[in-house]
Amino acid sequence: MVHELRDRLRELSADIVFLQEVQGLHLGHAEEHASWPSAPQHEFLAEDVWDNHSYGRNMVYDHGHHGNAILSRFPILHEHNQDVTHLRWEKRGLLHCAVTLPQLPHPLHCVCVHLSLFASSRRRQMEALARHIEKVVPADAPLLIAGDFNDWRNHADDLLAERLALTEVFAGRDAWQRPSRSYPAALPMFRLDRIYQRGLQVAAA
Repeated sequence: MVHELRDRLRELSADIVFLQEVQGLHLGHAEEHASWPSAPQHEFLAEDVWDNHSYGRNMVYDHGHHGNAILSRFPILHEHNQDVTHLRWEKRGLLHCAVTLPQLPHPLHCVCVHLSLFASSRRRQMEALARHIEKVVPADAPLLIAGDFNDWRNHADDLLAERLALTEVFAGRDAWQRPSRSYPAALPMFRLDRIYQRGLQVAAA
């Protein structure tokens, strides 16, 4: 479905795209599918639209590897991929990029996340995320954290809102609202995917 995915991403016409489970290399798919791209998946998806992209390798196996990726129309100043694996069979990472936008006085910090399926691991990973943000992102810098939180009970808000002053873009600051349902795609029931922001104004979500 990688060709369909590329078409749909282009239809969205987003300036910055946060992706999880991107195939950097998969020799099995390359052998089985004649149309499988020769380039890494994030480069294939970004081609001719997002001139700047970053890939953070999380899971490595005999026939390839996959991880998180950020695609951007604007220059990426620096990038950092942090391993936040808690369970050795479930590799997870945080991909952090600083992006230069012409309309912002400071770089926009973008963090793409893919957290554990298990609550105890997610708590450790969100703690690692909070420590990383507190250490490297200035308090007055605009910030976006997006990805697959696997957080259907909405516990991420407790840490990210209170400790880092982040707001989930769908929920805003209204206590009665919650993040949007996103999984499964055909009939969304669970609120797994999130976009948290700080220092920005949400016009629409």
